[in-house]
Amino acid sequence: MLIDLAITLAAVIALMGACWWASLSIRDVSFIDAIWAYGMVYAVAIAAVLNGGPAGQAGVWLVALVALWGLRLGTHLITRWRRLGRDPRYEKILGHAIDKQGMSFAKAAWVRAFGMQGPLLWGVCLPAQTGVLADDGGPLPWWGLAGAAVALIGIAFETIGDAQLEAFRADPANKGRVMDKGLWRYTRHPNYFGDFTAWWGIFIVGLAAGAPVWTIIGPLFLSFTLTKWSGAPMLEHSLKKHRPGYEDYIRRTSGFFPLPPKKG
Repeated sequence: MLIDLAITLAAVIALMGACWWASLSIRDVSFIDAIWAYGMVYAVAIAAVLNGGPAGQAGVWLVALVALWGLRLGTHLITRWRRLGRDPRYEKILGHAIDKQGMSFAKAAWVRAFGMQGPLLWGVCLPAQTGVLADDGGPLPWWGLAGAAVALIGIAFETIGDAQLEAFRADPANKGRVMDKGLWRYTRHPNYFGDFTAWWGIFIVGLAAGAPVWTIIGPLFLSFTLTKWSGAPMLEHSLKKHRPGYEDYIRRTSGFFPLPPKKG
């Protein structure tokens, strides 16, 4: 299995290298978010090929769940990038590396985006990769099916939240306003909560397929990223500065896990 995982890691790094090369001509790395999602599908697909295809129910579920999650999210993000253009978050990150640390655009794009995110996305999807590689063809136990159900709930939650936000943004009357309808009434980050739920569900399916317990580092790191690092904290730092009414939205709406909104 270790050799197979080394192959998937090398393949992911090669993918990131190709994307980094493409970014140099347009001087923009913002599409990395879409590659994060597509890259996990790519890694798990390679693991399935190395295993001679999904051997049983658990392997089929893992490939299907990661494909459903990643292709949906990646397509959503690449479409948004093509419509909106450069992401201010990455402009700020690369700008700091170039202006304050003296990096060239090429070096900053690799160090701050593609070179870093390749190993991280590979690590997050370890439960799915190792589960596919360990799958021996047996039936998926009831608790594995429960994990699949959790993952599907997360994918649905994220999909609905993204669709609601896109519809809100498409209405000119909402320009400059805070989205607080639908799922966004119960959590400030339905998309991040959906990611969180989907990958904990996939982890459970991976365990049922035979993935080692240590692959819990994948969903643990993703949870940390979404709640404490580059997910919600970075986004909210910007929104508090530039979106009137966002502070009030924070006071009445749960930061991550869906809860009834507070009154007043």
